Amino acid sequence: MALASLFEKIVGSDANIAFTAYDGSKAGPDGSDVALEVKSPIAVAYLAQAPGELGLSRAFVSGHLDVRGDLYTLLDRMWKITTIDLTAAEKLAAVRSLGMKPLLMRVPSPPQEIRQSTLAKLGSRHAKQRDAEAIHHHYDVSNRFYNWVLGPSMAYTCAVFPEESSSLEEAQFAKFDLVARKLGLKPGMRLLDVGCGWGGMVIHAAKHYGVKALGVTLSRQQAEWAQKAIAEAGLQDLAEVRFMDYRDVTESDFDAVSSIGLTEHIGRANLTSYFSFLYGKLKPGGRILNHCITRPTGKEKTFNKGGFINRYVFPDGELESVGVLVREMEDRGFEIRHQENLREHYARTLKFWCDNLEAHWDEAVEEVGMGTARVWALYMAGCIVGFERNKVQLHQVLGVKLDEDGRAGLPLRPSLDWP
Repeated sequence: MALASLFEKIVGSDANIAFTAYDGSKAGPDGSDVALEVKSPIAVAYLAQAPGELGLSRAFVSGHLDVRGDLYTLLDRMWKITTIDLTAAEKLAAVRSLGMKPLLMRVPSPPQEIRQSTLAKLGSRHAKQRDAEAIHHHYDVSNRFYNWVLGPSMAYTCAVFPEESSSLEEAQFAKFDLVARKLGLKPGMRLLDVGCGWGGMVIHAAKHYGVKALGVTLSRQQAEWAQKAIAEAGLQDLAEVRFMDYRDVTESDFDAVSSIGLTEHIGRANLTSYFSFLYGKLKPGGRILNHCITRPTGKEKTFNKGGFINRYVFPDGELESVGVLVREMEDRGFEIRHQENLREHYARTLKFWCDNLEAHWDEAVEEVGMGTARVWALYMAGCIVGFERNKVQLHQVLGVKLDEDGRAGLPLRPSLDWP
């Protein structure tokens, strides 16, 4: 079978994707606005040795499989293979179609792929040293690169779009302000922001609410960037970001805790200790806002250790359903007062990031290399599809630590502008 026809068979003949291959073969509609080009036998070997999402990802990241047209459109049309992946029977059929030669070819994984053996040497899942390496792998890429992708806010979490026409910066401001209002921040309060990234929430709370805010991150590059931004804003008396594990924070009696995009890195086995730790950091009447990516139900896998995201993007990442998170928070003592799903907002946020990367593509490739830039383009475009099709969600959950008389100290109803 010609290579292009074989790839069409694997991806699907009704996907409206054109295929070309190094052997001169073609398949799919000639007039398609997106196309896959199989550039070398190495692409075939990657697919033979890891049929489905992982094999295609390796071929693309390494440059042996190329894309013409919009990557998001391609992945949306390849929905089944990119976000659901092939069944065992489909993978076996694909391998048989490719023959023995690609199976025997020695093809190393692209260097952007983190090896499970490397992580295993650093301890069990979510041990401190292993977590530090996992965070370093993704977040210590380059602050310049992140600035090109994320824009001036340097906010690497789901934005909240007040209007259809809102810009990314307006939406990131709205996200931080929504968190601040849900937490009831007021001048003189103390905020702990765990997994603070480049300090966006810390700076927002200090600048706009007069809050004394402490942020912690396991990324040294993030901490250095945040401290510089705090100094440039003249907020040193109110805001601080430390390069440290949240579990090593010794201060307590905070009025509020924000966790924006950290829970995905915690792991199911550690949720009890995670929420217990944060509960212990709050004074009675204190609030917690947990903002994280979630699974749509409790039926899916919490993580796919052999998938593209775990190997290239978020090593050891685990997603839970909002029901699991709410139950864990309740069982640790929090009263849940509000939750909302913002998954459409994350799809829109990712589109802005993809556009930013495309606008700075040449600079990004020069800064981090073609392979890493391709990892980012692939992962962000794929995530848009995931959020749009309800493969993943984004939930904010607000909890409160009741005082000894069971009082929450919240208004009877939130104000009209929240949420």
